[in-house]
Amino acid sequence: MLTAVVHGAGDLRVEERPEPVPGPGEVLVAMTHGGVCGSDLHYYREGAVGSFVLREPLVLGHEVVGRVAEDPSGRLRPGTAVAVHPGTSCGSCQECRAGHRHVCPDTRYLGSAAAFPHTQGGFAQRLAVDAERLYPVPGGLPQSRAVLAEPLAVALHALRRAGGVAGARVLVNGSGPIGALTAGAARAQGAGEVWASDVRAPQLRIAERAGATRRVLLGQEALPDEHFDVIVEASGAPSAPAAVLAAVRRRGVIVQLGSPPAGPVGVPFGPLVAKEAELRGSFRFAGGLDTALTMLASSPHLADVVTRTFRLPDAVRAMETAADPAVPGKVVLRLDDGTDDEAEDETEDETGEARQAAAREGAAATDGTARTTTWRAAP
Repeated sequence: MLTAVVHGAGDLRVEERPEPVPGPGEVLVAMTHGGVCGSDLHYYREGAVGSFVLREPLVLGHEVVGRVAEDPSGRLRPGTAVAVHPGTSCGSCQECRAGHRHVCPDTRYLGSAAAFPHTQGGFAQRLAVDAERLYPVPGGLPQSRAVLAEPLAVALHALRRAGGVAGARVLVNGSGPIGALTAGAARAQGAGEVWASDVRAPQLRIAERAGATRRVLLGQEALPDEHFDVIVEASGAPSAPAAVLAAVRRRGVIVQLGSPPAGPVGVPFGPLVAKEAELRGSFRFAGGLDTALTMLASSPHLADVVTRTFRLPDAVRAMETAADPAVPGKVVLRLDDGTDDEAEDETEDETGEARQAAAREGAAATDGTARTTTWRAAP
């Protein structure tokens, strides 16, 4: 089977590997789609994610969906569409016993070098995975949209960390795929206002289509002081916590969702203390993959977050495209043969046109208006 394997910084190879055989309690999944995440890019470009350094070749990918190829238990029929929960935990530590498995110190995540041997990921044509980590995809939800379930679950967890957003004035700072999905989730959960801010206009337009009601192009427009009940900082930029602190209201909440680079990050604690504002971290997600799938099924506009799809043999080009700041939105790998209408290989000319369109949008999309979308509340 074909796999996308990173061997070191700048060294990604599409390789043949033996097809896995499902063990006790496992299901063999024929993978269909995989979303390229920031961590995949870090492994590809730097050979590490923070302190998680490559020590052996690693199959990338943790935002993955597929169809059941074989379930030895007979519980899942062949062809059943499933989303894969990428994490496992020890099940016995204090965090696991309290229901917070996502912060278990012994968590293993698909496509991660956090442990050794590394946890091989899902950018492969077949994956053997524990049956309890598979979530059926709702009928009518295409795999090309279901692939957003994992990052949407991350966004939903961040909103839970904020304490809920119904009726709230919400700012999502950083309009990459996670930020755009956070804006869409906040809108679906009944937020009174959903603002998106970023330094690039094309990313803001993706967030707008996902659900933001107003956009702010940083560098040309300013955020209002003490306006927001909840701020989700999704950019991970080292300067971002200090930059958004003035915009949170007194006794408001800032959720740090974006992962900053290794090293110290300056936070002015004086205003934080004076406002009695709360700064909370948000890491991966604790459950909620089924909720994310349900929201995706009722929110077809969230498909706009996916902007580029490549076939698995073009994994290097997919990574380079995902790393290009002129290309907004989520880049997806098609992991199967791609014989249906969802296969959307992109030519080099089309990539160039996308960059030109992004530049045109950057020049035009500065008026802060939002387009109208029909919405359905989340269950």
